[in-house]
Amino acid sequence: MQEPINLKSAERKAFQTNVADGLWDVFIGCFLLELAFAPFLSKFMGDFWSSFIFLPFFGLVYLAIYLVRKNVVAPRIGTFKYGKPRQKKLMVFTIIMVVLNLVIFLLGLIAYFIFDKFSNGFLMGALLGILIMVGFSAAAYFLEYPRLYLYGSLIMLAPLLGEWLYTYHGASHHGYPIVFGPIAGFMILIGLITFARLLKNHPEIEIPEGE
Repeated sequence: MQEPINLKSAERKAFQTNVADGLWDVFIGCFLLELAFAPFLSKFMGDFWSSFIFLPFFGLVYLAIYLVRKNVVAPRIGTFKYGKPRQKKLMVFTIIMVVLNLVIFLLGLIAYFIFDKFSNGFLMGALLGILIMVGFSAAAYFLEYPRLYLYGSLIMLAPLLGEWLYTYHGASHHGYPIVFGPIAGFMILIGLITFARLLKNHPEIEIPEGE
């Protein structure tokens, strides 16, 4: 006798497979590259434009991921419509991330206009690290993607380590290129390995002609 299908379990498995395809790792890693390379451009372009110039790059990366998901991942794992409980959960996650990004944006404005009043750069690094950890923890919980806890921990410590390298060892640009570059590379590598494993474990189903 065939066992009944547990729809909740099947939905959860489909959701995790769809989220944990490695492409989000690649996207977040590419986003962190800004923190590694933008400081080198700030001397010539200013803090705003040295960051703004990366927006087209992020757009291209996001478009590439969208196309890969649509044309490569979907034919292998299918497309899914999630139930109302998970849709509500994702809506809460979206609201949290919007609020968190607004807070980080305001913190950036404060740092930009009155940074000279903060003689201790470790304070700003700690605040930024805590907010980043909150964001990654929320993503790890709501998306059921535990690896984001590790990424959040690494990124939380990065500003403090960078400030330490800058203060005591003379690293340039508050040490950001040194600390964020390897983390970004690590995340991109893990993402590519995960994506390659998905392609291996989920070959595309070929439909015979005439059917």
